[in-house]
Amino acid sequence: MKLTKVFAFMALAGLAGSAYATNGYFSHGYGMSAKGMGGAGIAYPQDALAAATNPAGMVHVGDRMDIGLDIFVPDRGFTYAGGSPDGNGSGMMESWFPIPEFGYNRMINNDLSFGVSVFGNGGMNTTYGDGDHPFAMFPEAGDTGTTVGIDLMQMFIAPTIAYKVNQQLSVGATLNLIAQSFESKGLGAFGQPNNGKDYSYGASLRVGGLYQVNNAVSVGATYQTKGNMSKFDDYAALFPNGGEFDIPATYGVGIAFKASDKIDIALDVTRIEYEGVDVVGNEALYSLFGINEHGFGWEDQTVVKLGVAYKYNSDLILRAGINYGEQPIDVSSTFDANDITSDLNTLAPGVVETHLTLGFTKSLSADTSITGSYMHAFNNEVDGVGGFLGDSTLEMSQNSFGLSYNKKF
Repeated sequence: MKLTKVFAFMALAGLAGSAYATNGYFSHGYGMSAKGMGGAGIAYPQDALAAATNPAGMVHVGDRMDIGLDIFVPDRGFTYAGGSPDGNGSGMMESWFPIPEFGYNRMINNDLSFGVSVFGNGGMNTTYGDGDHPFAMFPEAGDTGTTVGIDLMQMFIAPTIAYKVNQQLSVGATLNLIAQSFESKGLGAFGQPNNGKDYSYGASLRVGGLYQVNNAVSVGATYQTKGNMSKFDDYAALFPNGGEFDIPATYGVGIAFKASDKIDIALDVTRIEYEGVDVVGNEALYSLFGINEHGFGWEDQTVVKLGVAYKYNSDLILRAGINYGEQPIDVSSTFDANDITSDLNTLAPGVVETHLTLGFTKSLSADTSITGSYMHAFNNEVDGVGGFLGDSTLEMSQNSFGLSYNKKF
């Protein structure tokens, strides 16, 4: 009963909180330990959030619970001939975003585990106030507001089964139960009224394997299917196919290497198939709005994650990592009145590429600890030519810092 109450609270908090992301609109990592290592973890499970990266890892983390909170602070905006609108809003909840996480894992026997992970998968937020954004000049009938922006949040509840086939090979499967919310303001230029917050629900499946090559090396692989989501009916004009916002499929491979008794190194390479879903992968052409087949003009993204864990002593582990993925927005360098890729992505300028991370785990007792992480995504600018705004530059940088409480049973 006690666990049920904790899980229900985290599920509600995950949807009420905001989940914003760094590799396109996906998170750079899942679980506070992995976040401190650039997000690497396909072959290096560390906590009960491992299922979000590779479900096979859950059978290696034992009986435990991890509960944490990440604070995400993005700095987003753009520059064009009319000025440099700031997309950060004015209030605390428009610039600082809480992202809760929760994981619980139980060993059924020595070779079988069952766990549940709750985490923010990704999202995006921009808030341009005071009529700064040019879209504010095209309000819907009866709309007197001057705020322009979007707010997308995605939460996963992920029950997971993992099994040790033998001493070397483990496999796992996760059913992702997904909830997402969306709200836009000031998008009358696209025939979209301000309808407030709308919700969408769906599911996907993640499978994975983990193989211990020898005492020093392990390798892993994982695949997550596309998340088939119900439509945002209130945003049928903004999203293709009458409000469709599916979640891209992802896959990846990883390797972990024990360099010494004190140093572990993990490397992941993952692929996010943005082009496989219409809402982000379709071309951002104004003419396509008329037939409801438009997108944001994003390309598939390959992300490399490299992390190091250093066992400073028996009570303290230090972590560091780097995460790189070429930004996915396919902006045009020549003027085409019909090409609005740069214009539309002022609402979702997911252009950061290089992330530096730091982290630690400090033991509090034999079975409890705290884990912290910090991420800085370096400022990146992307020049393009929009059909509405002309020459423009999308810009973003990010910081996040978080803390989790970890309990082994």
